[in-house]
Amino acid sequence: MDRVRLARGLEILLARGARRSSGLRLPLRTGIAHNDGVRFSRDNKYVELLGKSNEELRELCASMGEPVYRGTQIYHALYAERMFDIAKMTNLPAAFRKKLAKETTITMPEVRQKFVSKDGSVRFLFGLQGETNGLTTGSTESTEKKLWIQRPAAMEAVYMPSDGRQTICISTQAGCAVDCQFCLTAQLGLIRNLTAGEMVGQVLVALENRKEFTTEGTEFMEKERKQTNVVLMGQGEPLLNFENVMAALRILLDSEGVGLSPKHVTLSTSGIVPGIERLAKEPVRPKLAISLNASNDEERNALMPINRKYPLTKLMEACRNYPLRNWEHLTFEYVMLRGINDADADARRVVKLLAPLKRVKVNLIPWNPGELPYKEPSEERIEAFRKILTGKGVPAFARYSRGRDVMAACGQLALKEVKRDQLTAIC
Repeated sequence: MDRVRLARGLEILLARGARRSSGLRLPLRTGIAHNDGVRFSRDNKYVELLGKSNEELRELCASMGEPVYRGTQIYHALYAERMFDIAKMTNLPAAFRKKLAKETTITMPEVRQKFVSKDGSVRFLFGLQGETNGLTTGSTESTEKKLWIQRPAAMEAVYMPSDGRQTICISTQAGCAVDCQFCLTAQLGLIRNLTAGEMVGQVLVALENRKEFTTEGTEFMEKERKQTNVVLMGQGEPLLNFENVMAALRILLDSEGVGLSPKHVTLSTSGIVPGIERLAKEPVRPKLAISLNASNDEERNALMPINRKYPLTKLMEACRNYPLRNWEHLTFEYVMLRGINDADADARRVVKLLAPLKRVKVNLIPWNPGELPYKEPSEERIEAFRKILTGKGVPAFARYSRGRDVMAACGQLALKEVKRDQLTAIC
């Protein structure tokens, strides 16, 4: 092993990892440290392969004295063939596999628990490497005392099977800093950003674990051909972890990687205007959904404090300037809260707000129960609201979330370990 070349390769990867920070952070609700760089295994001795791009893997192989095309072989084995054990990557020479095993690792998200809903959805609760956080406890004239604690990080994903397709909802941060008042995830605060590997890993784990919920043989082969949708709508604000999210998306949307279509991947944002503007310039990008949830600034300020930084005028301007592909609509999500944002007047204001935009659609999402002081509207109220929108030419659909009984629905992801007698829990 040429240690000098390997060290140089690690320097390149570290430099790349250091650039993967959002640049768009808000003041956090917690004093938790972030970890946005190159991922190592738990003992920090091995380079983490999961989340690496084709280019990064080629650079790593070159640093190890191997032909660069070996990196492409690793990339294909890891993402296209879903081989998570280096020893099983038989497209690589045996000697190189041994070398890789000594210097690198593939760390898949650790499934702490799986909760199976009555509707077939599965909520995954993943454990992550613990974070060390410094809390100020006092100061002297020359130094500030810190109390160092370990706070375990965790994340969640949801697998939702249905006829002809399967949808995987993934998290982009552990916790969230945006503080939407109706969302349980906001109660966690932001623990840390997730790495590209942790995001890609959620998709891969969900795809692999679905085998437990299908029978063997031809039925599984039919399910293998299902259309796979991925939505970045779990914990966190994707556009506040921009670089890592885009690194993950490039792997997911690469035909030589995981191989998903941009038509089947959606990123949802609370309205981070600079992030929307950056996303618009990306050559490879998912569909965009805006979490609207209010018809005017007064309502939105109360429900979504982010609106004070990026009010509706700025948000709508970013939406007007967003370049839609010829097959694409801009989606607006509207969580309906009884007596708060579900009046006929709200619907008319939403119509007026969206009128200047080209191709839009609205998903009306009844609020999902949680330990917060809100209620969902009746089906009749939701339908009346929807008809006002459609009557004015705005396509609108009522979307009832799946996985409510296992705290897997929209706005419910808060690391809840539901009691076993309330649902089916698989450890």
